[in-house]
Amino acid sequence: MLNHSIAIGPLGFSIGQLLLMLSFAIALAVGAWAGRGSRTGVSDTLFTLLLIALLGARLVFVARYWSSYDSLAGVLDIRDRGFDPFGALGAGALYIAWRLWQAPAQRRALAAALFGGALSWSLLAGPLTLMDATSRPLPSVELVTLEGSSTSLPALANAEGHPLVVNLWASWCPPCRREMPVFEEAQHAHDDITFVFVNQGESLAQVQQFLEEEALQLDNVLLDAALDLGEVTGAVAMPTTLYYDAAGQLVDTHFGELSRATLQRGLQRLR
Repeated sequence: MLNHSIAIGPLGFSIGQLLLMLSFAIALAVGAWAGRGSRTGVSDTLFTLLLIALLGARLVFVARYWSSYDSLAGVLDIRDRGFDPFGALGAGALYIAWRLWQAPAQRRALAAALFGGALSWSLLAGPLTLMDATSRPLPSVELVTLEGSSTSLPALANAEGHPLVVNLWASWCPPCRREMPVFEEAQHAHDDITFVFVNQGESLAQVQQFLEEEALQLDNVLLDAALDLGEVTGAVAMPTTLYYDAAGQLVDTHFGELSRATLQRGLQRLR
């Protein structure tokens, strides 16, 4: 199974994020090469483009899910990775159009940089998208309930008959701990969706201690002591949330911490 996330120390990145970073680095290199004859640098413009695109993506996302935010701190907390790609494209296109009009000396180098970045992204991300387009059903990994009985995700899906939201977590993971109250709230609010919390690599005593200390009331807390589910799904960074429709097919994946807003986006895609 292809890994769709990579853990680098305490940080987790999706393959898509790493490919985006690589494409940006290629754009920088191509821009420097194209502007070497005229000594025209475009690195500052490209970094400004990146910041404006991120800002546009965040603003559009917050506007779409405004009701899910209850404080300014939540709006500013980008650890939930709530970004709208169309917001990024729109803000970036406006900035590039303005820059090409304002700085004609940069046009050749900037156009080359943008072409190089876009081409590398399409060549790198294209095969990954095609691989993701294949059917990815619920994995039949054996899991253990807190009562000690064996179960699996297909068994839960068949019993409930609902779409599944599967969260891979561990008590030592700070983002996992922060997002648990969001899941607890959602589990009580959406009785047409089955939420499953699969602990990765910890003992029953550790999981029970965490749930008691945090006073969490969660259904479907399961143990995966051998980390089999993370291996089968290609999710090695935590937390990871997988969205399966009622037919048991994977429709979305979120790597990293969730907020109410990013969970709401995932549930909308699931439905």
